[in-house]
Amino acid sequence: MKGLDQYFLNLNAMPTKYIARLLTDDSYPKGGTVWEITNEIKPVDLYCYLYAKYGEPNGLQNFFRHDDSDNLIHWEWVLSGDLGFTTIQGHNFRSEIHLAGNFGSSKLSLSDFVSQVKLDIGNYGKQISQLRNKLEKWQQFLNPYKQISEAIEQQYRKIEELKLNLAKDKIPQPTSPSDFKKFKKRWENNATRYSFAVGLAYGARAMLPVQAESFINLLLFVLSKPEIKKSERLFQNVLRQPIDIRVQSLHINCNGFQSPVDYESPQCKAFHTLMNERNDLLHGNVDLNKLGIGNVFFKGKVPIFISYEDSWDKTIGVSTSLVRLESLNDDRIAVKNFIEYLLSLLNPAIKVQVESIVNKSQLGFNHATGRVGVLFPDHLVDFRAIKGKSKSVLSTSPKLRQT
Repeated sequence: MKGLDQYFLNLNAMPTKYIARLLTDDSYPKGGTVWEITNEIKPVDLYCYLYAKYGEPNGLQNFFRHDDSDNLIHWEWVLSGDLGFTTIQGHNFRSEIHLAGNFGSSKLSLSDFVSQVKLDIGNYGKQISQLRNKLEKWQQFLNPYKQISEAIEQQYRKIEELKLNLAKDKIPQPTSPSDFKKFKKRWENNATRYSFAVGLAYGARAMLPVQAESFINLLLFVLSKPEIKKSERLFQNVLRQPIDIRVQSLHINCNGFQSPVDYESPQCKAFHTLMNERNDLLHGNVDLNKLGIGNVFFKGKVPIFISYEDSWDKTIGVSTSLVRLESLNDDRIAVKNFIEYLLSLLNPAIKVQVESIVNKSQLGFNHATGRVGVLFPDHLVDFRAIKGKSKSVLSTSPKLRQT
């Protein structure tokens, strides 16, 4: 057959009604071949090229998709040629080309499709540029508040898995040889568990104030007034303010606040205390009021104890007290209450939008409009067809939201 070197350039778009009729009256060829490409042709280039050459996507999958970004197939063109039908689809991880018809003996390959389309793209350069200019460009970025929150929750889960019980785990000093054997085994087990817990607690206590601060910074990024967002220097100046100033001036620098932040509120006082304690942890400050573990007298080099303590009190007990292991959950509650307090000051409609944004792992930013949006669900869906059946992962997610 002549013209195979330009076969994929001479296809025709089919009316959607005709495609539907072919499928319902069994005129559409059964079976076929599926090719996959990732970035051999950039998906945005392929989409704009097909749109420029054939008009709007005409495949039935365009009607099956939900009106959001949570779909298996985002767009589809069905094109006809001498050998049959060529369907081109945009997925989450690849573009697929489905061939149905008499392609078996043609010896056409995926490289033919790629090279022919790349050659043809230049013929539609002006139209493709016009189409790209009409698309909204969003920069995807990680939500630091969500990342930090999940890391903290993982630390708390690991501590819970250790099943610590300070009252039951404390072992009395052995008073006999048989007691000593039992004591040694239990001591080694407890020492390992509590050493691990203390390390996790240090991490959690250091990160909890960071979680609260990241929430404040996210509020500023999302809700800052246009005149602040437009000026990088002005925005950076706001971010560099001391944390208490940043909090107290949220209603000045941001849209959506119905009332100022009362920094004398219990929620803000608890947050401020956490920030101060975090600074001591991070900088290794030597504060005897916080780090002191008791007094002892000496006569020369002879220690004279005020009172006796057991092995637990002098080792594991000291470490757990220093990181306040028993009250660690209070810090998490303090951060939760502080965030809920700030949210309560927002206009109800703005509050709903902010809540949808802060709980997403990945967000999008439109530099042209200054808008922040939830572009995708926290999961991405994929599937592949297998002979006689299909393998897929199906789920639902919130619709595309933009702020």
